[in-house]
Amino acid sequence: MAEEILLTGDLNESARKAAKWLVNRKPIRNLRDWGISFSLWPPHLTTSCCGTEFGSFAAARFDAERFGMLPFSSARQSNILVIEGTMTRKMARAAKVVYDQMPEPKFVMAIGACSLEGGIFWNSYNTVLPSDIGIPVDIYVPGCPIRPEAIAKGLVMLQKKIRTQGAYKM
Repeated sequence: MAEEILLTGDLNESARKAAKWLVNRKPIRNLRDWGISFSLWPPHLTTSCCGTEFGSFAAARFDAERFGMLPFSSARQSNILVIEGTMTRKMARAAKVVYDQMPEPKFVMAIGACSLEGGIFWNSYNTVLPSDIGIPVDIYVPGCPIRPEAIAKGLVMLQKKIRTQGAYKM
């Protein structure tokens, strides 16, 4: 009788660990992070007046697709949440649901003065900040009104952050 090799343990767990080890090696990790940084899909979640500027960023003149952002997908297929200006308590509940439904890795970009510090509505009882509802923000883009060029610069900064720090380390 020939000598047989007997493997013990959970084969699925061993395969998962081997795949994780392989994906976290430097050349593959760099390629993965580069691909993630150029495939950012935000859901259509306009919270206030900055939404028109974000719409113009997605239009033909500024062309968000050239930066690797394909706007207006659904929450379960998106990986970047763009909080556009003032967020009321009612909209904050919807934004939190959308954020929780997004798959990993997920990123958040807050644009406009209202999403940073409340803007002109800072003293309102109904205005909340992303940090108040538990949404961690990766990139803040100030301005009121925000310009599409500033959104593009913020997106480029987020892409650089993803490529340097890694998509899963942020």
